[in-house]
Amino acid sequence: MAGITDSPFRSFMKEMGAGIVISELVSAHGIRYGGERTLKLLNYSEAQRPVGMQIFGEDPQIMADAALFVQDLGADFVDLNFGCPVPKVVKKGAGSALLKDLTTMTHMISAIKRAIQIPLTIKIRTGWDQNQRTAHEIAQLAFDEGVAWVAIHGRTRAQGYSGLADWDFITEVKSRAKLPIIGNGDIQTAAEAISRLENSACDGVMIGRGALKNPWIFLECLEQWAEGARDFSHRLSKEERTSSYALNRLFSYITPSCDEQIQYIQLKKFASWYSTGFPGASKFRKDLFQSKGLEDVQSVISSYFSEIKNICQQDTRSEPFLMGGHG
Repeated sequence: MAGITDSPFRSFMKEMGAGIVISELVSAHGIRYGGERTLKLLNYSEAQRPVGMQIFGEDPQIMADAALFVQDLGADFVDLNFGCPVPKVVKKGAGSALLKDLTTMTHMISAIKRAIQIPLTIKIRTGWDQNQRTAHEIAQLAFDEGVAWVAIHGRTRAQGYSGLADWDFITEVKSRAKLPIIGNGDIQTAAEAISRLENSACDGVMIGRGALKNPWIFLECLEQWAEGARDFSHRLSKEERTSSYALNRLFSYITPSCDEQIQYIQLKKFASWYSTGFPGASKFRKDLFQSKGLEDVQSVISSYFSEIKNICQQDTRSEPFLMGGHG
């Protein structure tokens, strides 16, 4: 979720019922050199707790130093990214490259555990490719090193984001693991989240892309999970389930922390995702990206979402538009 799960987005997702939020991946080398853009990625608000900071890198000592920096910032836990498939990350020996170098992975986890007192978690893929699915071994080494949980995205690095997440394999890893396992991949609806949680016996599920077209997915999960609970207080009104309402709430977090140009970019980006599955979405996205400035884009958005407010969103999970490198 690089470029998405910044502090304003995490605050909005907490409002929308997310139990735990984690930052986008942050370079350990960037932390070491104190880059302004890197350090901004580590911003958070108290309302986001529990909040984790996700770091990546290839050098165990630099990663340990970065984890200590994150702890000193007051984060609730450190999350290590061993799943990123992006070539520029992998070529350096970071991200999913470590799925085939368990010796370095072990040294890294051990060094970080010695450096910090807060919980350490890791996110992985099922393996490097179909011939090197190392998730079972990683779950065991993570347990041995005192990791709090392992989140597993159900694809290999070779798959990227193509094909389907292998939940049977996630279930198999969970059945043998000695520590909590969080399942991740292709969860687009609350019903799917609950089904995956129940059928895999995972200790939790992680949602990425599903929240880009449906920001209410976490609250919907809670509603369905707590079906019949009289004291459930998160139910949404009809007005609160509209895309225009969601955009307004998201921008109440974005506006105080971003200049007008960033607001303009973010508004176009999220409005595009929120339009997915509604009639005329392709034309709307074209109009969005032809708009000139913040005031113009706000007018285009207001007009479109007022037209579709009583129309149901369709399932468009196979659209290439939402199948990029997210979640």
